Amino acid sequence: MFARRVMVVGTGYVGLTTGACLASLGHEVVCADIDEAKVGRLRRGVVDIVEPGLAELVAEQTSAGRLTFVVGAGAALAAFEDGRPAEVLFLCVPTPMGAGGVADLRAVESVIEEVGAELAAGTVVVNKSTVPVGTAARTAELLERTDVAVVSNPEFLREGSAVKDFLGPDRIVVGSDNQDAAERVAALYARLGAPTVLTDAASAELMKYAANCFLAMKLSYVNAMAELCERVGADIGDVTEGIGYDRRIGQAFLSPGPGWGGSCLPKDTHALLQVADSADFEFRLLRATIDTNTRQRQRIVDKVRLAVTGKRTGSLSRVRLALLGLTFKAGTDDLRDSPALAIAALLRQAGAELVGFDPAFVEGKDGAAPPTEIDGVPLAADAVSAAQGAEAVLVLTEWPMFRTLDWSVIATAVKRPIVIDTRNIVDPATLRRAGLTAVGLGRRGEGDVAA
Repeated sequence: MFARRVMVVGTGYVGLTTGACLASLGHEVVCADIDEAKVGRLRRGVVDIVEPGLAELVAEQTSAGRLTFVVGAGAALAAFEDGRPAEVLFLCVPTPMGAGGVADLRAVESVIEEVGAELAAGTVVVNKSTVPVGTAARTAELLERTDVAVVSNPEFLREGSAVKDFLGPDRIVVGSDNQDAAERVAALYARLGAPTVLTDAASAELMKYAANCFLAMKLSYVNAMAELCERVGADIGDVTEGIGYDRRIGQAFLSPGPGWGGSCLPKDTHALLQVADSADFEFRLLRATIDTNTRQRQRIVDKVRLAVTGKRTGSLSRVRLALLGLTFKAGTDDLRDSPALAIAALLRQAGAELVGFDPAFVEGKDGAAPPTEIDGVPLAADAVSAAQGAEAVLVLTEWPMFRTLDWSVIATAVKRPIVIDTRNIVDPATLRRAGLTAVGLGRRGEGDVAA
């Protein structure tokens, strides 16, 4: 494998993981970011992102001299040894959901405007960020360079296992109308030995949306099925175990929960709807997936009302509730589109008094004190403190530590012995032995239990 000089613009989840992992594969990588303070921390080995193995990989590759950090994309152009130019430029900048669900590409356009004219002939520009179909073509138009190729190389990284996913991928997808450029990008990953899909740019761009939206549909489906289980007296755990053995379905993404969120699924589902609308296609299945997810959050609130008051329409005014977990999933400190925070907002609107605990925020970053509140939810130092005087405890994020809490201590701290486990991660028998009433999702006999 030939080592390449790689420039990565953006040091978020995707950019930092991409840079560190490509460096570990032997490439010379320069990562650029506009946040000067962040670059300073990265140079000191401080990684703000909660991502297993990432800080260690950054430190290792920085020490080896294969990974460096600079402020601004322009500076990255001149950061390689002996002034040699970058051979590949990865765009890993944010593409947040804009008005109407359309992806906001201003960050992508800004980088092209800044460095496009300065790129060496033969450079390959790679869109790594999740972008709408047609972005590769649009990028090429903005470049106005026939000697610079554009490639789509979508990422398929899960927060909490990004390093593992990058170094052990299910597949590598590379799309371009320039076959030579596509093969050069694919060669960067040669040491991984993963199946590689070489296609056109539009297909590669659509592939990322297709994958994420399918997973969102699977999650919405299992949440709807959990509700049906409660109504007919079935058990969602048994149902998903049974269907998961079907190789056409699989076990993944069959766990009911408070709804899906994070930085990808909400943005990508809305973006794909925009793609469908622009093609005059009514994507009813995807729209129903989003509607089901929105409804799931209200359903959790209704379960809280019923568990605490005995009525689905009961008042939660001044009812103290403990929220265990605020991040959108375990293993990360990412709060973007967190279903836990969406549910907290609905509970607060209903008049409930909230206190939260999340292990991702026990310590502050880079020597700073930990936060005292998140989105209006005061934070406790631990789960027992959060539960003190609570009329119900809600498990909202699937942190493994919640399985092994001393629930007998929690039982002595609460005002009313109710645990609403929206992730079905705590053994109901453990809760019952501690003297607590267990309320889960789709579990036989636990769906709608009044206190």
